[in-house]
Amino acid sequence: MAFERQKLAEAVKEAKARAKPRNFTQTVEVAVNLKDVDLKKPENRFKLEVMLPHGRGKEVKIAVIADGAVAEAAKKLGLDVISGEKLEELSSNSREARKLARKYDFFIAAAPLMPKIGRYLGRFLGPRNKMPVVVPPTMTNLEPIVNKLKKTVRIQLKNNPVIHAPIGMEDMDDDKLAENMEAVITAILNKLERGENQVKSVYVKTTMGPAVKVER
Repeated sequence: MAFERQKLAEAVKEAKARAKPRNFTQTVEVAVNLKDVDLKKPENRFKLEVMLPHGRGKEVKIAVIADGAVAEAAKKLGLDVISGEKLEELSSNSREARKLARKYDFFIAAAPLMPKIGRYLGRFLGPRNKMPVVVPPTMTNLEPIVNKLKKTVRIQLKNNPVIHAPIGMEDMDDDKLAENMEAVITAILNKLERGENQVKSVYVKTTMGPAVKVER
């Protein structure tokens, strides 16, 4: 591992110490800067879902786009449901569709509605890396998927050689944030052809605080 857990924890601690107090709990974010990656080649771009060992430290907003059994399963878990009929309404209301894409962290969708989701919401969800997790229309237990998503962050390498990811909230323990950061970095290294040799630098910061470099 290119970065020791202790070094990660030290950087987290410094980033939190250097952040000015705000009237809200800030997110702690990691930025992994890469080198020697040709992003003109599609095979070098990637999307990842990373499970954070200690979760995101905040409520994760999940919406379910479905009718029938999947919609009923979602309601039992207290999740917001977007019906097929509501989806149709979004076809003529770009403002509402954009607002919906911003509101939720994740979407779960019944498979039969995916063509309409692609048509009406795809241009809003795709750029935000929020395309739905697809489930069968007969699924009656969404709890395992929901529990997994609550601890998941989605990251992607697309046009620029840097990957940003939230690793928790500033009121979380330094060591737990360090473990979450380690999970993100490890997942990225596993996708790189030459692993840590393609990592230029790693920084950690709070939402509005200064970036602190992680020492190797």
